[in-house]
Amino acid sequence: MEWLDALILGVVEGVTEFLPVSSTGHLILASKLMGIDQTDVHKTFEVVIQLGSILAVIYAFREKIFTSLELWKRLIVGFLPTAVLGFTLYKTIKSLFAPETVAYMLIAGGVAFIVIELFYKEKDHHVAHVEEVSYRQAFAIGLFQSLAMVPGTSRSGATIIGGLLIGLKRKTATEFSFLLAVPTMLAATAYDILKNYQHFALDDLQALGIGFVTAFVVALMIIRWFLAFVKRHTFIPFGIYRIVVGIVFLAVVL
Repeated sequence: MEWLDALILGVVEGVTEFLPVSSTGHLILASKLMGIDQTDVHKTFEVVIQLGSILAVIYAFREKIFTSLELWKRLIVGFLPTAVLGFTLYKTIKSLFAPETVAYMLIAGGVAFIVIELFYKEKDHHVAHVEEVSYRQAFAIGLFQSLAMVPGTSRSGATIIGGLLIGLKRKTATEFSFLLAVPTMLAATAYDILKNYQHFALDDLQALGIGFVTAFVVALMIIRWFLAFVKRHTFIPFGIYRIVVGIVFLAVVL
């Protein structure tokens, strides 16, 4: 992989990891458009640079992450469904990494966002702070997160939808989605590297470093922008975007 390829994919990862549009899906689509084959090494590259985005979350929410034990308990409960299913279905999940799957799931997720937003009304009794999320709510959001193992679904999209459906305010659902990414993606990255480290060569380290750093910087900017966005807007624009991208990709690329 050339350094420019790694830079572009790092930008794609940083922009899309926390927006409800599927970072994995966009990485797969971008790689296809750039003519990069979905080899085992490349699939692991995509997982490793996601760690850069996760470090951006840790930095952005460092006060909550390093001071709230109660929050961590809820994050671990939310992480459990994905941990169990991800470990048991690892090979099946990897086999789903295909452009066709991404396109269909982008469209399905976009429709879901639009339908839910048309009926969702934020109320005073909805959970306003991530520390107030109950263990039952955390586990339910974790179940939604496990749906994102299908490429194109979007981890952040699934968890945000789950949060809205079980009574969280938009900003709270978004923040909890960001924070739940920390244990989830750290575990996914570590497991993937452990399974595939033998495929890497020293020449791959430069590409990994460029993608990693780029994803960190871009994700940090996106996190701040997105939190400001959800205070004033619904998620309908992202639903429309997902549908358009999915349809265009089916029509033009596949």
